[in-house]
Amino acid sequence: MSFSNTETPADKPADPYKAENKTEPELKEKVDDLVNFITSCKFGMMTTRIESSGLLTSRCMALAAKEGGGVDLLFHTNTESGKTDDLNSDPKINIAFLNPTGEWASVSGEADIITDRDVVRKYYSPTLKAWLGDLEDGTHDGGPEDPRIGVIKVKAKTATYAIATRTAVGRALEIARGTVTGSAPNVNKLRELSEEELGQWRQQNP
Repeated sequence: MSFSNTETPADKPADPYKAENKTEPELKEKVDDLVNFITSCKFGMMTTRIESSGLLTSRCMALAAKEGGGVDLLFHTNTESGKTDDLNSDPKINIAFLNPTGEWASVSGEADIITDRDVVRKYYSPTLKAWLGDLEDGTHDGGPEDPRIGVIKVKAKTATYAIATRTAVGRALEIARGTVTGSAPNVNKLRELSEEELGQWRQQNP
């Protein structure tokens, strides 16, 4: 069900910013720009649903790796943490990325909690020991065989992002022009990737 608070003229877009900035290039360019932006950000906010309350919560997570041609995102996790409880009850997830200039990306999908040791070893980083610590029981030492270490794999279903098409000065001038004229500023590449497009990309980039 959609929401509307007013009736706009039929010959004009109700969301001028989106109409002015949304672009539809070839699939490769759409995905490459998304992947490059995510890689440059490194850190994203992972949003899950809390089982006990149904409320949403977000945590800052460092990107560990990418699969599926770059669109499926992998993160290290402590399997005994709250986020694994959340994902066990509801695997739907969102990862949001933002940089200091206001460029952003939002990736929605479903998550798997992977505890297979071959996968954990493949993506293991020694810095994990600092976060998990050594419990001094010979098993839970923060090393690659520590059973607390898992991998959260986010299979992207949809993605939306906006990256700048102008310098900071150029964006400021364009916004100032829009303030005076009432026309939406053209400052970003606003793009959306559908589930079908992401599936096509994975098939082309196994």
